Amino acid sequence: MALSVPKAPGFSSMLKEGTRHFAGLEEAVIRNIEACSELSTTLKTAYGPKGLNKMIINHLEKLFVTSDAATIMREMDVQHPTAKMIIQASQMMEHEVLFVSILTIDSLISVGDGTNFVILFAGSLLENAEELIRMGLKPTEIIDGYEMAINKVLDEILPELTVHEVKDIRDLKEVTKAIRSSVMSKQYGNEDFLSELIGKACIAVIGNNNAFNVDNIRICKILGSGIGGSQVVQGMVFKKLVEGDITVADNANVVVYTCPVDTQATETKGTVLIKSAEELKDFSRGEENLLETQIKAIAESGAKVIVSGGKFGDLALHYCNKYNLLAVRLMSKFDIRLSDIKLRHQTNG
Repeated sequence: MALSVPKAPGFSSMLKEGTRHFAGLEEAVIRNIEACSELSTTLKTAYGPKGLNKMIINHLEKLFVTSDAATIMREMDVQHPTAKMIIQASQMMEHEVLFVSILTIDSLISVGDGTNFVILFAGSLLENAEELIRMGLKPTEIIDGYEMAINKVLDEILPELTVHEVKDIRDLKEVTKAIRSSVMSKQYGNEDFLSELIGKACIAVIGNNNAFNVDNIRICKILGSGIGGSQVVQGMVFKKLVEGDITVADNANVVVYTCPVDTQATETKGTVLIKSAEELKDFSRGEENLLETQIKAIAESGAKVIVSGGKFGDLALHYCNKYNLLAVRLMSKFDIRLSDIKLRHQTNG
């Protein structure tokens, strides 16, 4: 029987097997700086509207070819803890999208959502910090210097660089001017057309308290045509055909169900004893009458459209056509929930 080798006393004895512990400038600080520098160097060539595409294969073996830093960081499986901190900073920048436009005499220099800029800027700061550390400065002294630089930039430099301010978030021209720079970094040449569409969609979903929820804007991709055929639709668009014969409904009241519109089987097994053909007709006619009564009640309530998260039975479709009801089936629970919220908002608004 082999004896277990006891761990040496100290910090390593408190960690689990296989854990590595680094300490000191050379082992910890320099290693972390090198990891962040490699990450920024990888994304440096993907910066700007002329940036090169990167080929990423995620853990699901799905292939991505893109120059968008947010997508690259989201699909890369980075394990280094310090590099993860920079990725989290870039993701925070993605959510708190910062539009910056620097207007020069000759041209307009535009910056996108800032995700790649955060990584490149952090990598550059750490590379300069590495040189200072090798010169003999302590990390705390470098941090104090960077904090002094932050205060100077926020108090003196940035206020002088402001060239445009959005005062009314419901003004399409002001919003489009702010969005244009971000779109230009991704769709150079189509920024004027797309920024106006994005501005219309964003203004349309702003609430009374100026609250904005990005989930209220959906993108539906339809094959054919091109970017010039894109448009903003006030409502919801689903790439599905209707289930019944009724295909158009104007100014309609909509009823939304998450369950199938069909006759349901009983939870427990039962036995029905039928002695004649008339009893068989009466039994099947009873189910038909019950389903017809339910759909007739929906039609009499004023509804013209039925949205269901389940299937429509053949008999249910027959009665939907009989009472001129448009039947729509949505497979996604998110689409059903979003359509329900949208309808409630229109009803209350």
